[in-house]
Amino acid sequence: MSAEFDQLVAEFERFQSRLRNVDDRAAGLDGMRAELSTLEATATSPDRGVTVVAGPGGAVLDVRFTEDALRQSPQALSAALMSTLRQAVGEAARRQVGIVEEHMGDDLGLTDQVLEAQAELFGTSVEELRSRMAEENPAAPAPAEDFSEQSFVRRAEEPPPAAPPPAQPGSAGDTFLRKLFDEEDH
Repeated sequence: MSAEFDQLVAEFERFQSRLRNVDDRAAGLDGMRAELSTLEATATSPDRGVTVVAGPGGAVLDVRFTEDALRQSPQALSAALMSTLRQAVGEAARRQVGIVEEHMGDDLGLTDQVLEAQAELFGTSVEELRSRMAEENPAAPAPAEDFSEQSFVRRAEEPPPAAPPPAQPGSAGDTFLRKLFDEEDH
């Protein structure tokens, strides 16, 4: 009877641990949303005449022109604006993926996907964009081991976690916990 009770207590503790883990992840997602909602990337043209501020999802939040910029030909102003727009939106996308990976992990290779797409679009190399990204987002010191920062997204080739060893059937408490765990896994 004592072994069965100990096993029930252990299963209940694992269940509580899973609940805490879900709560921690939800808190992390709230933090990620907050960071993303305040994300801004600013780019300025080489002649300092055009400034563009971009936000999450590539949204253009502001465009500013100097008096000198407005004296340019329409074609030159258009070229400066488009180039500066691309820079701001590209930087915003790189920062956005950095925030997502900081909270969710790099299991999906999002940074590589964004950098490859931008390299092709901007006619530059992935290495150049990666170095820009490092300049834009200097690495923070690594925190103490904190498992709440680990990704909960499994790759397709990873096997599912092993099921707990089967308990000796018989008690109503054991049946209840087994059903509870089965529902949570689905």
